[in-house]
Amino acid sequence: MKIIKLIFVINLFLSFIFEAYADDFLIWKNNFKIYAKEKGISEKTINQLIDKSKYLPDVIKYDRFQPEFYEDTKTYISKRANNKKLRNGKKIYTLNNKTINKISNKYSIDKSLLLALMGIETNFGTYLGKMDIVSSLATLSFDKRRSKFFTSELITLLKLVDQKIIQPETLYGSWAGAFGNFQFMPSTINDHAIDYNNDGIIDLKNIEDSFASAANYLNNLGWKNNVPCFYKIDLKSETPLIYMNTSAKKINHMNKVKFYKKFINNHYFLDEFDELDSAIVTPDVDIVENSNKFYPAYLIFDNYKLVLKWNRSLRFALAVCTLKDKFDNEL
Repeated sequence: MKIIKLIFVINLFLSFIFEAYADDFLIWKNNFKIYAKEKGISEKTINQLIDKSKYLPDVIKYDRFQPEFYEDTKTYISKRANNKKLRNGKKIYTLNNKTINKISNKYSIDKSLLLALMGIETNFGTYLGKMDIVSSLATLSFDKRRSKFFTSELITLLKLVDQKIIQPETLYGSWAGAFGNFQFMPSTINDHAIDYNNDGIIDLKNIEDSFASAANYLNNLGWKNNVPCFYKIDLKSETPLIYMNTSAKKINHMNKVKFYKKFINNHYFLDEFDELDSAIVTPDVDIVENSNKFYPAYLIFDNYKLVLKWNRSLRFALAVCTLKDKFDNEL
């Protein structure tokens, strides 16, 4: 009973905060419209999209409580790289294998990686998100935590609409403003998206444009086929803590595999990779209370760091690479 009362009080308190924020949001919106016009956005697009945008309190809740910030690695990966995902991905591949193979070959990107990313981002297109992207980006731009980043993304989105690259009526996606089968942010669409089927529209909700755009993005980032992403390792307890990366913000202490083998009990399977650049990540240390400093631990390579550029989360990259490996074994 006490818990129910506490939840009621918290929700009541939050409702007052969100109501006050909604008033401030109107002021922000008027200022943003001036800023957008200065950035060259047409008055038509500003009136069509910004005037209709709303403050979405749920977006702030989602931003503060992302699974990357609280789930342990085992739980996170098991939810996103399980056998059900594998079966569903194989169905997508069976239906579209000619297109996927052609794109994979053209851009030199493993089809298993493309399937893994689509599976984890949108469950193979079955969950694209239903949030109004303009309102989501506007809310996050108004919010102080990452205002600069999301203001830039919102301006980019409006430019894409002005250029008729994106149709305004399709702008529904994730709470963070990501869009399509692979959840591209506006800047990613602008820099890497492709009209692969040459129909005059970049449609990131169809297989052709979305797979080609994802492959082009990964190619531009520098993905290398036939190079491992990570290996799970058994660290010795005397491993210096300085070599362990616990945050995805920056991977430090990149060394050759042969340097790290002295700290790894199960190093025998790493002999063929002695000259590859690598680093150690221990993803639970900063997340899980009283976690083991040495477990779980992973030796990661350049391809893993590349996935971090897609989504800067140690667990996300581990889940993608885990599901990729499962597809490699099945396709």
